[in-house]
Amino acid sequence: MAAKITPRFVELAYEAALKSYWRKAALRKFLRASHVAENFISTWAEDESKRDLLDRLFQKLQATDKGKIVVFQMARSLSEQTTFPDLRNWEDSAQKIQEAHKAVQELKAYLKQQDEEIADERERKETQERARKENERIRRSLADKEKLQQKLHDMSCKVGTQEGGYEFEDWFYELLDFSEITNRKPYKSEGRQIDGSLTLDGTTYLVELKFTKEQSGATDIDTLKAKVNKMADNTMGVMISISGYSSVAISEASGSKTTLIILDAGHLYLFLSGAMKFSDIILRSRRHVSQTGEAYLPANKFDG
Repeated sequence: MAAKITPRFVELAYEAALKSYWRKAALRKFLRASHVAENFISTWAEDESKRDLLDRLFQKLQATDKGKIVVFQMARSLSEQTTFPDLRNWEDSAQKIQEAHKAVQELKAYLKQQDEEIADERERKETQERARKENERIRRSLADKEKLQQKLHDMSCKVGTQEGGYEFEDWFYELLDFSEITNRKPYKSEGRQIDGSLTLDGTTYLVELKFTKEQSGATDIDTLKAKVNKMADNTMGVMISISGYSSVAISEASGSKTTLIILDAGHLYLFLSGAMKFSDIILRSRRHVSQTGEAYLPANKFDG
């Protein structure tokens, strides 16, 4: 039921019913079509006027929820009238039709206003619900990101250990899943260990993870290059080295035809701090290497 059953609504529906039907037979037919109970219609005495019947009817209908639905259905039907067959062929038909038209138009305008108010209220509630869900999603996201940050912090004492390397690997793929980046966990290809891959904007990146105390060197870069060179043309490599890179490694990774981007802890904390999405960090680095041939763009230069 769309409209609110207010006293004004009932008054307008009452007037529209009274003015739209002049003959008792026509009104009786309308009431039956509106699902007014037959046992009530049968109480209409021959000497009882339409007005008295409608007084009794509307008073009774307002007493129950089912009755209010009937009032609403009657009002909708009355508001949709464009002609008034029962008012034709009377000496004062023109006046009767004019009065009926006026009553129907007032009811129609009231229903339209109520429909607009209900639509506005529905939209307001939907907006509030969307905002609530978004706030809840953000809270969950922040909580999950805090967990990722805490896990990385807890691993700091294991840098350089085999156990820490495995934990860092698991942690990095949690990060990718959190960021909704398509990825594949570590696998072997022709006997070579691949730390996994991620796919973003149609490009697949072979992943190389370094959780060592020492900076990654040229040998690490060469190893990743060799893996990438065996793959399809649209394949690149991304290395994440928790301790950064030697200058030789950065130079070796760079070049006009390089297929590598290299990241370090600064890029991870750029994501964990909420400053950037991890996907945007990858894409920003990709644009930089495409424009300059430099595989490494430090996190503190991302605004440049």
